[in-house]
Amino acid sequence: MFAHDSERQFADLLDFYGVEWLYEPETFVLSRNHNGEVTEAFTPDFYLPKFDRYVEITTTHQKYISRKNGKARRLRELYPGIDVVVLCRRDYRNLLNKYGFDDASGVGGDLTRAGVGIPASSA
Repeated sequence: MFAHDSERQFADLLDFYGVEWLYEPETFVLSRNHNGEVTEAFTPDFYLPKFDRYVEITTTHQKYISRKNGKARRLRELYPGIDVVVLCRRDYRNLLNKYGFDDASGVGGDLTRAGVGIPASSA
């Protein structure tokens, strides 16, 4: 279901803290050609209904982060009421560390077993 392991880990973190989320629920058109066909679109990874916020996780190379940030900026211009944040690798690791997950890869990528104070029975 998830395009990258970091997305699954983020979903696990949200689940652990009881935060409702939707995965890639909406695609936003950013540009169309002269025939009206979509030439660029952006589908943020997560939507957090309680916070009315979209979250894009980008833990890959810098060139992709710049591209995602550009798409997020364009989305904000075209849809001013939409709240979207892009978490790059550093932001993502800081988030995991803040909530007690010292290794972004977790134990075999399973955040339910990697964090400090996480009961083993939830694994």
